[in-house]
Amino acid sequence: MHSRKGSLGYSPYRPRAQTRWLWLALGIAVSLFLILRTEVTFWFLPLPSRFPSSQTSCPSSPPSPSLISPPRGQFSWRNVTQHYPVETLTALPAPERVRLPKVQHEFEDAEAPLYHELMRKRRQAAVKTTFERSWKAYKEYAWKKDELLPVSAGSKTTFGGWGATLVDSLDTLWIMGLTDEFREAVQAVTEIDFAPGDRELNMFETTIRYLGGLLAAYDLTDCKDNRLLEKAMELGDMIYMSFDSPNRMPITRWSAKKAAGGEEQSAAAQGIIAELASFSLEFTRLSQLTGDMRYYDAVTRVTAVLSEQQNSTKIPGLWPVGINAQKPDLTSDNLFSLGTMADSAYEYLGKTYQLLHNTGATASQYAQMYTSAMDAIISNLLFRPRTPDDAEILMPAAARIDTQGKLRSDYTAQHLVCFAGGMLALGSKLLGNTSHLEYGRKVTEACIWSYTHAPNGIMPEMFRMTPCPSHAPCVYDDETSKTQQFPGFERVTDARYMLRPEAIESVFYMYRITGERRYQDVAWSMFEAIEKRTRTGIANAAIRDVTLKVEVTETEELKKRVSVGEDEGKLALADSMESFWMAETLKYFYLIFSEPYVLSLDEWVFNTEAHPFRLGR
Repeated sequence: MHSRKGSLGYSPYRPRAQTRWLWLALGIAVSLFLILRTEVTFWFLPLPSRFPSSQTSCPSSPPSPSLISPPRGQFSWRNVTQHYPVETLTALPAPERVRLPKVQHEFEDAEAPLYHELMRKRRQAAVKTTFERSWKAYKEYAWKKDELLPVSAGSKTTFGGWGATLVDSLDTLWIMGLTDEFREAVQAVTEIDFAPGDRELNMFETTIRYLGGLLAAYDLTDCKDNRLLEKAMELGDMIYMSFDSPNRMPITRWSAKKAAGGEEQSAAAQGIIAELASFSLEFTRLSQLTGDMRYYDAVTRVTAVLSEQQNSTKIPGLWPVGINAQKPDLTSDNLFSLGTMADSAYEYLGKTYQLLHNTGATASQYAQMYTSAMDAIISNLLFRPRTPDDAEILMPAAARIDTQGKLRSDYTAQHLVCFAGGMLALGSKLLGNTSHLEYGRKVTEACIWSYTHAPNGIMPEMFRMTPCPSHAPCVYDDETSKTQQFPGFERVTDARYMLRPEAIESVFYMYRITGERRYQDVAWSMFEAIEKRTRTGIANAAIRDVTLKVEVTETEELKKRVSVGEDEGKLALADSMESFWMAETLKYFYLIFSEPYVLSLDEWVFNTEAHPFRLGR
C-alpha cells in the first residue's frame, strides 16, 4: 500500500512539476525584460512607463530603455514619417568616463580679503538688479513673446514665436536665485506648443536658445523638474525632423509645416558652417539625459563629414564660412573667419569633447579637430594690431584665399570673435596645450583693450585695425596715427553695440581659469559702461553708434516717436533687446562676481548661448 502525504508531504511527481514552474517563470522574466529593453509592445500588455515620475538627481548614464514622453493629446513629431530614416543608430560611448584635466583655478588656496568680498557682492547685486529690471519689463510688456522692445515697450517675433526670451532666461533666473520667477516661467513654458506653424525656422537659433535653455534649466534643477525634460524632448523631436535629408545633413532653414505635410526639403546648397556644426552639445546632452540615441547619431554623422573634410579646405584645419550641405562639400568656398556665421562651429569642438569626457571615437575626433583648427587659427587668422601703447594683444582677422592660392587678410575685428579667448583658454586646459592659454589671454586682452580705448568704453560691432607684420611688437608712429579714425581704430565700420556677450564671456573664462582678480575689475568697468549707455525707461537697448557721446534720457515722447517710426534713425538707442542680453551677457557678468564654485568649469560646460550643461558625476 502506498501512502500519500498531500501538499505537506512527499509526492513522487513534485520534482517534474517544480521544473515546469521554474522554466515558466524564467520564460516570463525573459519576455518582460525584452519588452522593456526594446520598443516592442503587445496589445494585451499595458505600455510600460518610459518617463521618470520622480528622481533625486541627474542620471549618471543614459537611461535604458530610452525615455518616452507621456501622451498629452497634442501634436507629436514622433508620429511624422521621415523620408530618409536611419536604420542603425550610433550609440553614446560606454558610461565609464575618463577623468579630464582640471580646468578651473584652485581659488580656495587664497582667501579673498574682506574688502574684495564686499565689492564682489555689491557688484553682483548691481548686475542682478539690472537683470530683474529687464525681466520685469519683459514680463509686463512682452510676456511669452520672443523679444521685448525696450524703448517703445512693445514686443516682436524673431525666433519661432514661442517666447525666446522666456526660455532663454530660465537658467539665469535659477542661477540668480529668483525662485518664484523661475517657477512662473516654467509654468509658462509648459504651455508652449511646438506644433507646425507657418514660419520658416532657423534651426541653429532654435537649438541654441530654446533647446539649450530647456536642457540647462533641467540640469540646474538636478533633473527634478520633468516638465522641462518633457518640453526638451518635444522640441528635440521637432529639430530631429530637420535632419530628414538624403545625406542626413540638417536643413537649417526649415519649414515645420511642409515637414508635417510630408513634403521633402533639401539641405542648403549655399549654407554656412556655424549652422551645420552647432548641434553637437545640445543633441549629445539630450541623448545622455533620455537614452534616445537618435540625437547623438544625428550629430555624429555631421561630425564625420567635418572631420573628413577639415584638412582638404583652402586653409587646412579650417572650414570656410560658406558650405554646400547638399553634397556635402565643405571645401570650395574661400572665406575663413571666427566671426559671424562661423564662430560656434569652432567653439563646440573642445566643449563637446569635454561633454563626452574624452570617451569614445567621436570624442577623439573632436580633440583632433580642435587641435588642427586652433593651430590653423593661430597661424592664419590672429594678428597683432598697431596701438599707441604697443599692447601685447592678438585679434582674430578674416581671410580669403585668392585665385592664385594666396592668403589675403581682412583686418576687420568683430565683437563676435571675442569668444575665441575663452575657447583657447578652455581648450588649453582640456587638451594640455599651455601655449593656447597665452593665445587665449592675448585675444581676451585685445577685446578688453577695444572696450577700454573705444569712445564711451564700449567696443563697436565691427572695426578695422592696422596690423603689425607679425605677432612681434611694431612701431606706432605719426603716419599710423594719421590713418586712424581713433587711436588704435583704423575705421569703425559698424558702430552698433547689440548687448553682445562675447567679450565678457572670455573675461569670465580667463578669471575662472587663471584666478586673476583683475579680470573682475575689468568686468566691472565693462558693466558700468554698458549699463549707463544702454539703459532705457524700462530695460536696456542696443546702441546705434557707440562712437557718439550722447547722454540718453528715454521719455514717453521718445517712446511715441519710436512706435510710429518717426526720426528713428536719429535716436541714440535701437528699439531692440535680444534674448541673449539676459541669457548670456548678464549671466556672465553675474557669474564673474559669484563664488567660484558656482557653475565650476570642471562640472559644467556652457553652450554658445551660455546655457550650462552638467558634465556628469
